[in-house]
Amino acid sequence: MHWLLTGPLSVEKLTVKIQDLPASLKGVRIVQMSDFHYDGLRLSEKMLEKAIIACNKAEPDLVVFTGDYVTDDPAPINQLVLRLKHLQSRCGTYAVLGNHDIYYPHSKAEIAAAFNRVGIELLDNKIAYPLGKELALVGLAEYWSSDFNPGLVMNQLDPATPRIVLSHNPDTADILRQWRVDLQLSGHTHGGHIVIPGVGPAIAVYNNIVRSIPRKLRRRMPFVKKEFFQVIRNWQWAQGFHQIGTNQLYVNRGLGTYLPGRFFCNPEVTLITLERG
Repeated sequence: MHWLLTGPLSVEKLTVKIQDLPASLKGVRIVQMSDFHYDGLRLSEKMLEKAIIACNKAEPDLVVFTGDYVTDDPAPINQLVLRLKHLQSRCGTYAVLGNHDIYYPHSKAEIAAAFNRVGIELLDNKIAYPLGKELALVGLAEYWSSDFNPGLVMNQLDPATPRIVLSHNPDTADILRQWRVDLQLSGHTHGGHIVIPGVGPAIAVYNNIVRSIPRKLRRRMPFVKKEFFQVIRNWQWAQGFHQIGTNQLYVNRGLGTYLPGRFFCNPEVTLITLERG
């Protein structure tokens, strides 16, 4: 995708307070990358290179990916991992799948195999402890897959254990309210792509207008796009940091870009620093 349609890469920096975070983990740096859509069209090699350079410059302790590495055909993952293997971090790179990563029945296996070849660990309903047993890293299966079962994973954890949860679709934050989630990292929305300054994602505005039209009349309007409703319910969580009850959510705007492009919604690499709450 040409830079005129994407805008420059933005490196977002934030500090997140974690209750009961061990003193030894204060200042830990995590880089989040999401929604690559590496298919020869939606992510340029230059943008990807800039993202990798920005990540390594941050000298992170941990790198996490929150899904959508390809768009439909999973084959490009084999080229993408040859670039991603150059990412540097003290404690490794972990990933979860997005809805585009399960497009075909064989997609999940091909992506998992490619990650395995370069040492990226896929957390599909799994828990890992790359930073030590005092901070869990939870990876949930894709929300729209038949494998999505957060209780299966979350109930394995001691409620006293701080945890970071990787979940591609931010709508899962509603479901996860019943468990402790010190920080949920998501993507999926691309930030809404087109953002109206001071208002929010244009898609959210469009959805609100359409919802105000009676359903009987709406069915007779062929230009009304149903897929805009299907992407996400909670467009208020399209990007950035959110407090969901006692839980915390951060939504990355992603790297890949669909037409007609991005407007006030630059592609993003996120640098998160952990502090004690």
